Amino acid sequence: MRVGLRESYDRKARERNLRPVQPWKAEERLRFLAMLRSEGARTLLELGAGPGKDGEFFRDHGLDVVCTDLSPEMIELCESKGLAARVMDLSDLDFPSDAFDAVYALNCLLHLPGRELPAALRGIRTVLKPGGLFYLGVYGG
Repeated sequence: MRVGLRESYDRKARERNLRPVQPWKAEERLRFLAMLRSEGARTLLELGAGPGKDGEFFRDHGLDVVCTDLSPEMIELCESKGLAARVMDLSDLDFPSDAFDAVYALNCLLHLPGRELPAALRGIRTVLKPGGLFYLGVYGG
């Protein structure tokens, strides 16, 4: 497990929960929501969910959302919003094959060392239903 990263996000969890969603992120969510609706998606796995703001948005728009994050503090915030949430390293997804119509990963895969990225992407493909949607957003890092 990535102890340093987990501890860093644990320390910042409450602060991050209080921050407003940046406008560009809100626009990206709306774009992806339109795609989800056009494809009839019902189930969504969010990787690196943080405090659950995006998961809450997608749930409030009718999706069955499962949030994952490396940080137990972030998962606690997700659960406080009524979201299904699990502490999980995104490089080791513990879900059945073909479990989700869509996977949403905003600013989390950038934390993986490059050598781990192919295996993580294979894991995402495994839990994604055939023809499912995968949103990958990366900036900075």
